[in-house]
Amino acid sequence: MDLPPEESAIATAVLFDVDGTLVDSNYLHVHAWRRAFHELERPVDSWRVHRAIGKGSGKLLKTLLGDDDAERVGDQAKELHSRYYLETAELLRPFAQAPELIRALAAKGVRVVLATSAAPDELDALRRVLGVDDVVQDIVAGHDVEATKPDPEPVQVALEKAGTAPEDTIFVGDAVWDVRAATKAGVRTIGVLSGGVSAAELTEAGAVATYDDVAALLADLEKSPLAKLFS
Repeated sequence: MDLPPEESAIATAVLFDVDGTLVDSNYLHVHAWRRAFHELERPVDSWRVHRAIGKGSGKLLKTLLGDDDAERVGDQAKELHSRYYLETAELLRPFAQAPELIRALAAKGVRVVLATSAAPDELDALRRVLGVDDVVQDIVAGHDVEATKPDPEPVQVALEKAGTAPEDTIFVGDAVWDVRAATKAGVRTIGVLSGGVSAAELTEAGAVATYDDVAALLADLEKSPLAKLFS
């Protein structure tokens, strides 16, 4: 007996990174980390901080401070970063057409899951500026995983929440770490340049396509790799 269309249809999903992909926040993070490192008398060049954005905070600290210093002052650095970042929360804004892209996908029956390493208070600020909780199926945050990007666990947990197979899912992110994490989980990635990483780097990491930002992706939606999820 044939199943009804709604039961036989293959579920598809888009997993979105948030910082630098949907919300213009990467450079606020850079500034907050710089202030934290300065206060702890462990200065780090801004460009080095930027290159590490997108990793979980633990991996970021080890990358920038080394294992020993990350162990000594890591908790203080995280606390200071969060404080300084939240002080600038009024500057957070969604990238142009970010909410519209999410709503367009949801309207086509594609499941949307947000995957971020943000702490709970930071996540609250991001959710407020995006304003798409009513159409997002679920959210994976830092407290939901033990390992952070570029480890595949955040993507694997997002897949579980989406209830979709890797081949029926696409990740959209702005960092090399997003692409590497998704690739390890068997998920194709679309890269956006809004986080400050080049198309060449994202492509080399394994992105199947790159766009300037999510507005450009929405404008090309019907011709983009996302179209295979709802065609």
